[in-house]
Amino acid sequence: MVAGLLFSTGGAAIKAASLTGWQVASFRSGLAAVVLLAALPNARRRWHWRMLPVAAAYAATLILFVLANRLTTSANAIFLQATAPLYVLLLGPFLLHEPIRRADLFYILAVGAGLALFFAGRDTVAITAPDPPRGNLLALASGVTYALMLAGLRWHGRQGGEDSGIATVAAGNLIAFLAALPMALPLHAFGARDAAVILYLGAAQVGLAYWCLTRAIRHVAAFEATTMLQLEPAMSPVWTWLAHGERPTAWALAGGAVIVSATLVNTWWGRRRAT
Repeated sequence: MVAGLLFSTGGAAIKAASLTGWQVASFRSGLAAVVLLAALPNARRRWHWRMLPVAAAYAATLILFVLANRLTTSANAIFLQATAPLYVLLLGPFLLHEPIRRADLFYILAVGAGLALFFAGRDTVAITAPDPPRGNLLALASGVTYALMLAGLRWHGRQGGEDSGIATVAAGNLIAFLAALPMALPLHAFGARDAAVILYLGAAQVGLAYWCLTRAIRHVAAFEATTMLQLEPAMSPVWTWLAHGERPTAWALAGGAVIVSATLVNTWWGRRRAT
């Protein structure tokens, strides 16, 4: 639960900085990589070339999510990224040789309906969301890259590879830092508020959250862990509303509710079939 709550504060914290999106993405990931490598021994082990494409997909997810949050509402950014399981299902037959089951079609239709709700209404342009259409597209892209990361981890696990999930996360943050750095420079101003935001994002919102998650996952079943991590999409709009007064549209909230609910039901149904 703590990991989910920490993850959910990302949107509000990203919007609090006066830095550009590229600067937030680079400095946040750079600090997160340092924290993960220093605090988690497994993040320093099991590095191999096969993890690089997966880490690159995660790096793209990190950058796209930050850029999306600077352009659209936090609700839109997190809910659209939460469509990642849909793309995992669609990519399954091609990347993992996993056929789409009949039960999965209901999930695909439900997520499709949730996406339709997002674009049924008109986004309100605000100071914290100056370009919603562009931000929404970046958020959708972050869902695709996140799905590629998840599919890559699953493929690697099926090949008998060692569990390198946290090492992939650390490598992804390092790649994101280096990839975004050229666009982040030169740095003209970096005040105390910006320093506090970057410190929080890198050390707590990413570093501490993954520290909690890696310890919790040893004692919590996968379904319960997935359920608790849904606190991220549920609470992200709340923190941004409290911190910045950002109000997502009713259409966006409805679409997000459909997507999150469909994901929970699909996860529960998959667990039931497995047992």
